[in-house]
Amino acid sequence: MALPDILNIILALLTIGFGLIGWLAPRYTMEKLDTKDTGSTMGISEVRAASGALFVLAGVGALILWTPAAFAMIGFIWGGGALGRVTSLVLDGQTRLKWIFFASEIVVAVIALSINL
Repeated sequence: MALPDILNIILALLTIGFGLIGWLAPRYTMEKLDTKDTGSTMGISEVRAASGALFVLAGVGALILWTPAAFAMIGFIWGGGALGRVTSLVLDGQTRLKWIFFASEIVVAVIALSINL
């Protein structure tokens, strides 16, 4: 198996793994992301959807389709996270945790896009 295939599998599994945490453990995810549940279930629902199942199906879909475009889409998704994070760093203020998340997101995006486009 070639190195790009191995990296694609690792990135897809990483995407699925983080997605599973957001989808099935939204309160844990919210705690780690320093977000609050204000009594409505919409916050939990948003974490399950946008930080959870979306990532699970992106990773599963890439593994099923097994095309460079499908694996590149993982890069675009993580790149979107990095774009939102850097926007927050500029407009909302900087924290160590934001920088860590940004670094993780941009690394996944760059790897996935560079080996698949």
